[in-house]
Amino acid sequence: MKTSIRLRMSAHDAHYGGNLVDGARMLGLFGDVATELLIMHDGDEGLFAGYDKVEFLAPVYAGDYIEAVGEITSVGNSSRKMTFEARKVVAPRPDISPSAADVLTEPVVVCRASGTCVVKKADQRIEHL
Repeated sequence: MKTSIRLRMSAHDAHYGGNLVDGARMLGLFGDVATELLIMHDGDEGLFAGYDKVEFLAPVYAGDYIEAVGEITSVGNSSRKMTFEARKVVAPRPDISPSAADVLTEPVVVCRASGTCVVKKADQRIEHL
């Protein structure tokens, strides 16, 4: 089971000089993707237990459009292992004009992660064969 979200990083997301976005923002996106996956799989938001791996691979800036993708890779009794990837799909072009942007031919992977979420057995509303 997979899902994704896509959104633009705003000036509010920029945390450092040069409009650089804090890497934790990608983890927040992964949390939103995980919540949707759990609702789709179990009918409940569940809880994020933790990440076992996080890789920050490229910078993200205000104005970038990021697509965050997640997938449930393993299902236990109450645990759901997931993998995530955040990709830059549109980049601003302030060198051309304040509103110019380019759709990237090849998305740039900016972050990868894997982790585990938990949905208590009593909260699992969707039966799986």
